Amino acid sequence: MGEFIPFLRKNKSFAFFSILALILVLISVCAPYLAPNDPLKTNLAQALQGRSAEFPLGTDQLGRCLLSRLLYGTGTSLKMTFLLVTIVVVIGTAIGTAAGYMGRRVDTLIMRISDVFLAFPGLVFAIAIAGMLGASLMNVIIALAAVSWTKYTRVSRSLVMATKEKEYILAAKMGGAKQYQVILKYILPNISPALIVMAAMDIGVMMLEISALSFLGLGAQPPTPEWGYMLSEGRNYMQTEPWLMIYPGMAIFTTVMIFNLLGDGLRDILDPNKEY
Repeated sequence: MGEFIPFLRKNKSFAFFSILALILVLISVCAPYLAPNDPLKTNLAQALQGRSAEFPLGTDQLGRCLLSRLLYGTGTSLKMTFLLVTIVVVIGTAIGTAAGYMGRRVDTLIMRISDVFLAFPGLVFAIAIAGMLGASLMNVIIALAAVSWTKYTRVSRSLVMATKEKEYILAAKMGGAKQYQVILKYILPNISPALIVMAAMDIGVMMLEISALSFLGLGAQPPTPEWGYMLSEGRNYMQTEPWLMIYPGMAIFTTVMIFNLLGDGLRDILDPNKEY
């Protein structure tokens, strides 16, 4: 604890945005207790009402509480985003580590497969995959993971190739360490800071991509409260009831900015001399 306070004082930006990110996570967990109304309850008699004591941010076209749907949408958006980032990092790092460490034919095969995926525009390819799989949040996660793993594969591959020739790696091999021990104990701990920074800075990007596919109707389906889908629902009322798009749009914008700036702060801490 004695070292933690000076660390926060030295890295004020990181500490500030870490607190904001933690608040978002707490909101997503505590949404059932914070929401003033049931986010799924419809009442056409109360549709498109303005702000009131009962509905602090008004209601949508079906009479549902907009604030409640935003609060529940925090959990949906963050959960799906964190799941996507985790899948992409784990798969991309595992494949890239295998390519960089084993080299030769394995490396050539993996890089050629990666080139095939990179030949298509990422978001367009994801839309095509999600369209074939069917509209759902899990299918969106699968589609985005299928087009996003190449970035981590290429970065981890290059880091592993630079690390595996270090003297301590050669010493571990001469000491009898097996391949999986070298990878798990020596290589992965040394390449993880760069990958952690990439993952932190990709949270905002991937949240935008999930919201974009939900906006197009490929992600969250009714009545799921999800920010991208809420934007899609509100676009037909943009001129008469703009709050239906303003509030979820601001929620996406604020969350993306928080995690982008958190990633910047994390990068400065782990390695202030490099850009990822």
